[in-house]
Amino acid sequence: MKRNATAIWQGSGKDGKGNLTSQSGTLTNTQYSYKSRFEEGTGTNPEELIAAAHAGCFTMKLSFNIDAAGFTADELTTKCDITLDNGTITSSHLTLTAKIPGISQDAFDAAVKDAEANCPISKLLNTEITVDAMLN
Repeated sequence: MKRNATAIWQGSGKDGKGNLTSQSGTLTNTQYSYKSRFEEGTGTNPEELIAAAHAGCFTMKLSFNIDAAGFTADELTTKCDITLDNGTITSSHLTLTAKIPGISQDAFDAAVKDAEANCPISKLLNTEITVDAMLN
């Protein structure tokens, strides 16, 4: 399986502008710029997209882990914070809230730990990955 996205940039790094389009069409000429990346301008940025990818990938892997343990999650909510420091992504921090009827804390912790280490985006990122997980 292969997936793709295309970036088009016009102009200088600071004053230029770009757009992103994904294979699925979810992103279609979605704008990004210096301001959306390094300030609070309108549009997306690569770090926000990595955060979405990591949150989504981790959460889906966790769901599979929970299924394999014999449980079904009512809801898994994951927020991902990507830190960009001096041009390098230095960390990805996941904050998870889970509602999983009947699962023990030990089984939950094992499922989270495995998802943290083994979701494809975690494997891709060459950075510190941390998780705060709360089972309700």
